[in-house]
Amino acid sequence: MGDSEPPVIRPPETITITVLRARNLKGSSAKADAVNATVKVEFGEKSLGESPKVDCMADTPAEFNYNATMSCTYDDPTALDEIAHKPVVLTVIEVLPKEKKQKEEKTISLGQCTVDMLPLVKGETKVKYTLTINPVPGSPLESIPADAPRPEIDVVLSVNEPLVDESQANQSNLVTITLESLYSPPEAWTVTGTQYAYAAALPLPVTSEKEVPIVFANGGLKPGVDKEPPNKQKKWAIPATAQGNAVFIPDHFIANDTIDDEDGDFRGKEEREHRTIAEQEKNRVTWNTERRSYLEGSAIKSLQDKIAKCRYWPVEVMRLPQPASGKGKKNKGDDHADTKKGVDDDGSVSFHGVAYVNLAPLLYPGVKRIRGAYKINSYTDQALFEKTKRRGVGEEAARIANNILNRSTASPGPKKGGKDKDDKKDKDVKKGSHSRQDETRRSNSVALPHDVEDHEPHGKDHHDHKKTSQTVKSDAGSEPETAAPVNLEGQQYVDSKAYVMIEISLSQPLIHKRPPEELARKVAEYIPPRPLFPKRTDGAQRAVEDFHSQVTSVAGLVLDEFRDMFSEELPKGGENLSQEAMESRRQKLIYELNASGKYFAFKEQLKHSVVKIVREKYLKTTNFEDRQELQTFLSELYVYLIDQMHESLTKTLAIEDQAPVPAPLTDSAQLKHFAREAEVNGNFELATKYYQERIARNRNDPCHWFDYGTFCLYINDITKAEECFRECVAIDQKHLHGLLLYGVVCTLLEKHDVAETFFEAATNVQPRSILAWTMLGLFYDTVQNEIGAEMAYIEANKLNQQAAVAVARALREEELSKQRVERSESETDTQKDEQGGLAPTSHTLVPDIKQPTPPSSERGQGSARSSEKLSSARRPSASKRSSAGHVGYQVVEGLEEGVAISRLSEQPLSADKGGHLSITDSRNTSRTGRNKSDSNLSRPGSEYKRGSQRGTPQPEETTEEQPPREPTPVPTSTIYMQAIEWLLEVKAVPFTERALAHELLSPMGGATAQYHIALARVKLQKRELEEGEESLNEALQFDYQNPDAWALMGHVKYLTNDTAEARDCYERTISFVSDASEMHSIYLRLASIYLQEGRFQEAKTTFLMACKRSPSCVSWLGVGIACYRLGELAEAEDALSEANILNNSDPEVWGYLSLVCLKTSRQLEAEQAYKYAIKVNLEDTELLDEIIKTQQEVGFGNPQF
Repeated sequence: MGDSEPPVIRPPETITITVLRARNLKGSSAKADAVNATVKVEFGEKSLGESPKVDCMADTPAEFNYNATMSCTYDDPTALDEIAHKPVVLTVIEVLPKEKKQKEEKTISLGQCTVDMLPLVKGETKVKYTLTINPVPGSPLESIPADAPRPEIDVVLSVNEPLVDESQANQSNLVTITLESLYSPPEAWTVTGTQYAYAAALPLPVTSEKEVPIVFANGGLKPGVDKEPPNKQKKWAIPATAQGNAVFIPDHFIANDTIDDEDGDFRGKEEREHRTIAEQEKNRVTWNTERRSYLEGSAIKSLQDKIAKCRYWPVEVMRLPQPASGKGKKNKGDDHADTKKGVDDDGSVSFHGVAYVNLAPLLYPGVKRIRGAYKINSYTDQALFEKTKRRGVGEEAARIANNILNRSTASPGPKKGGKDKDDKKDKDVKKGSHSRQDETRRSNSVALPHDVEDHEPHGKDHHDHKKTSQTVKSDAGSEPETAAPVNLEGQQYVDSKAYVMIEISLSQPLIHKRPPEELARKVAEYIPPRPLFPKRTDGAQRAVEDFHSQVTSVAGLVLDEFRDMFSEELPKGGENLSQEAMESRRQKLIYELNASGKYFAFKEQLKHSVVKIVREKYLKTTNFEDRQELQTFLSELYVYLIDQMHESLTKTLAIEDQAPVPAPLTDSAQLKHFAREAEVNGNFELATKYYQERIARNRNDPCHWFDYGTFCLYINDITKAEECFRECVAIDQKHLHGLLLYGVVCTLLEKHDVAETFFEAATNVQPRSILAWTMLGLFYDTVQNEIGAEMAYIEANKLNQQAAVAVARALREEELSKQRVERSESETDTQKDEQGGLAPTSHTLVPDIKQPTPPSSERGQGSARSSEKLSSARRPSASKRSSAGHVGYQVVEGLEEGVAISRLSEQPLSADKGGHLSITDSRNTSRTGRNKSDSNLSRPGSEYKRGSQRGTPQPEETTEEQPPREPTPVPTSTIYMQAIEWLLEVKAVPFTERALAHELLSPMGGATAQYHIALARVKLQKRELEEGEESLNEALQFDYQNPDAWALMGHVKYLTNDTAEARDCYERTISFVSDASEMHSIYLRLASIYLQEGRFQEAKTTFLMACKRSPSCVSWLGVGIACYRLGELAEAEDALSEANILNNSDPEVWGYLSLVCLKTSRQLEAEQAYKYAIKVNLEDTELLDEIIKTQQEVGFGNPQF
């Protein structure tokens, strides 16, 4: 015996379909009061039973209470799949009364309805439906008035135990594929002439090793004038015996998503016009069919692995000949007897195309649904294999589709069906078909995936058979095997830009997304949140200290009250008051405190601290049982409180007035500025001091820790940086930048699991942050998770586009508000002119400009301009068109009609009024047939009609009016460039380089000036000056007047000690109209060069410019040095004093102060300044030699001699 035991197969589960009652039935006889009816229950092609005959009255429902049962077996993996995608068909049949000499009763089918058993697959044990009975063709139910109650039937589905237990439900999945419509089909497809059937198919795994085709037949070609309803109801993929409206799935409708939310191919702005025309004007093939597939755990794992290996999934589309209606129902065994014969007899497959559906989004965390318009390509085996690494299923799909179509066209009458059955038997004998047992076993083979298990589409025999079948594979032709196959019919899909709408959804995502609560818990596990204030336990000493503080507070309040009452009577000159006068004041004070209620407030203020003393010091928390014990305790407590009160008052009154501690002269922002300045100058020790001073002032500010962490990251102290970012996140668990940089540090330390947690947490903290999603994508790039990176970049680009739309909308609203103000002013001026007896101007074509405007805020906002504004608006300004870029976004014209276009003149927005949008009217003129010059010279007739609605309408113009559309906003910077700017600020060099690589390959980016400038900044941070200079030269070729490029070039020259070139670059940067992004370092380095060259006046002016923008110790020191060299000692002393205030530990400041004092003959101050310069370690030898020489000249200044 083997070691492994066979798997335990669950015994079959019985499903009970209970038909409770039917209402509002109508029979064939109008005179009859009751309808004698029965209900037939079917599943697939199997009849489950028929209920007894029951009379249904007009006011009394027919109580059937009939139970039909079926079994769900678990030895076949597709048993649950059948229940998921097949309905139970209920047919309500009227039984007519017997006539004389009539042996059998006559019956008439009244209507049908389908029962969805999907809830049972999802784990429910009992489901109740109230379904509408849909009339079959020729039924008496068709004559029921629309306002009359509709026929209904109550049905209950029940099982004893859930079909899917909890563990099985967690491992399995339910895939729902909805094939909607094929738009923009080839021109050869017409609704007249020979009609065809249209089918589509795609493979789907049912086990870990096996795939079967999912076939959608019954696609119908519809003309463009036959508009689709807004709420399109889905159909059953295999409706079995259902007819009419019973083929629709109850309460299942096709979703209407916006193009921006789709996942398909045709989503660009340039494709939207094609989609609009295709969906509204051209023919289409409509399926609107939903096919569900239950996949067990192994099939789901197979699907996930195949998507990861090749993300594109083929959906084959084909045209088939319509089956002959008189052919009858085919025998099941014949479907497998002669596969090639089944295709050849009915005709060949034509127009074989394939759409490649990108299923990679289903591997995004948390994604359960994709939907989009997918382009149809010409089908060839070679192209399909190169794209998807699999073989096609067209031949097998065509056979299955033909069988489905043959069954749907077969006559439901029993006699005809029996005749066809006999004919098929004869054919089976001639063809040597399968036995009766095979027919029974394969009774559902034509429509179910498991029925084709003996016909694996990917085997060798199947592929060889496809090569020999000229009827199915029409694109192979007679070309040699080495030549690339040509599919001329399939090429027509490409020429017409055909696409098919497909939706694929899952009951649960393939990759589960961690919920925000779990991410927050994970972050808290890695970095426990730190309270803003340390926790302190309430002890006895704490309670006493609290009582002292409350006594001090109350004493101060009483003293303030006393001063307010007797300030004018206070003794002067030390006069002593009598005892009576003091007692009188005390009585008045007590009376005032009691009368005003302040005494009660003081008592309430002390109560809480007294209670704490009772509980913490005396440990009294319960009531006293003995009154004597209570009095004893109160006396003891009173004495203790009085002693503590005197002790507290003694401390308070003994404290003499002391000078308050002065507030620091520099705030946190200034300290950060000083630290950045020292960082740029390479003085990392001083920068560290400033960063640590910020933290010492407020350790609970996460920004202080974050800034210090970025500095540590810059000097490559990864351990210290990790500690700083950890503190930042500990203080604020939702600090976005802290979460991101802690993830960056963990990535540098190769802690990828921890890093992923923090990057995902950042996207949950701010889901609409472009930076967070871009950083998550860069991290996934680092760990080579291509699908995760794709998901993150798609989300970031979507948010970037939404931000562009928001900015464009804000600009448009601002422009419209300006137009309203201008219009109101022009109306006021017009009224004044008319009151003064002046005639209206000839340009005023609209007699009533106060007509109501359309509901949209984009219509009619500029329709009441004056003649001057109309004339100035004829030509749009290029500078105004691009002015939207100053806020980060620009508007691309010519793609869609503008919203802010003037409704009266149809002219672009006025450029000289600060407008940011300009709209061309080429599309309007092309649609209306008017020339552009004509539209500029005169107003269209539709505009005349709108302007004078009281006149005679002109209906011929109403059809030409097109609703305005919003312009197409395009972000001026990519998501990568936005991330690069932030990464450069926080000194995360590895991620910056990866983002630069993406920017170089981005369609919106590329090797632009901004790219080369960012690359040069990275090289400067890495001290690779030569490479940085090369990048800056490339940037200057793109934009020779870019101040940032010249500033960085100056830094490169300055660091290479090429002061002459650096000076020229800095001077050029300052001379530009627009400043560079960072001017402070430019001023300091340019002024220092002036000092080296002896140009002290220019150095003074430049240092003063730096002081004006952002004063610092270094900038004021430069002013002081320049003034000293110019002999302006008073100004030099003032500047050095300012520098000393900002930083009193700078040795050079003390050194130059000593020189100034020596020059002004102030011996004591000169000696003190020199002493402090030596104390803070003055290392400038030239300055020391100058000080000593000056001391020798004046004869003082050095206390050592």
